[in-house]
Amino acid sequence: MRPAGTGAAGLMPKVTRGAAMGDGMSEEPDPYAVALVRGGPRAAVTVAVLALRLRGAVVAGRPGTMRTSRAPALAEHPLERAVHPLERAVHASLYRPAGLGELLRRTGVRQALAQVRTELTEAGTFRTFPPGPTLGARRLLRRTRAERPLPTGREGLSRHDMLLAVALHGAGALTVLEPRFAVDAGLVGRGGTADNGLLPHSWGGGCGGSYTDGGGSDSGSGSG
Repeated sequence: MRPAGTGAAGLMPKVTRGAAMGDGMSEEPDPYAVALVRGGPRAAVTVAVLALRLRGAVVAGRPGTMRTSRAPALAEHPLERAVHPLERAVHASLYRPAGLGELLRRTGVRQALAQVRTELTEAGTFRTFPPGPTLGARRLLRRTRAERPLPTGREGLSRHDMLLAVALHGAGALTVLEPRFAVDAGLVGRGGTADNGLLPHSWGGGCGGSYTDGGGSDSGSGSG
C-alpha cells in the first residue's frame, strides 16, 4: 500500500475525450472516481444516474423513484463501448423502479461500486485502513473543485462536463443541470439525501458514514 500522502494522480484516472465524448482528444478526470472520492457511493451512483438520464435510458418514475425508459437498451447504444460499468449496473438494477436509497442496496450496484473502490485503491488513491481517500487525493479534489466552479447553466457544457460538475459539486450542480428530473426522481428536495458538495459517507459499505474532506460545501440540498 502506498503512503497516505501519495496517489493524487490516481484520484482521477484519466479518460480520453475523443470519439466517446465527441469533443476532441484532451484527457479529463473520470467523474466516477471524482464522485466516489468526494461523496462516496451516493455521489458516484448519482453520477451514473445522470449519465443514463443524458443517454435517455432513465426517467423519473413515481414520486421519488427512477425507472428505465423505453429507449434502446445500452447494448444497442452507438456509444455502448463507452458505457461505464457503474452505469451498466445501475441500469440493470432498475429492473423495477427504485429511489436512490434502494438502488444503493441492490447487489449489482454494490458490486460495481466495490470494483471502482478496488481500482482506486490499486492506483494509490484510497487507503485500506482506515478506509478512505488518501491525503493527496483530498488535496487534489479541493484544487480541482476550485478550478472548476459550479456551473450556472448547461450552455457550452459537454456530457462529460456535466457529469464532472455533479461529481465535484453534488446537488448544487444537479439542480442547475437537471432540475426537474432531480426533484421528480428524489435526488434532491424532500425525500432526497442532502449532498451539499461534500457528503459524509462510509468507505466500508454501501452508503452512509462519517468521512468528509473539510473542503466546504455548496448551496442546495439533495443527493450527489
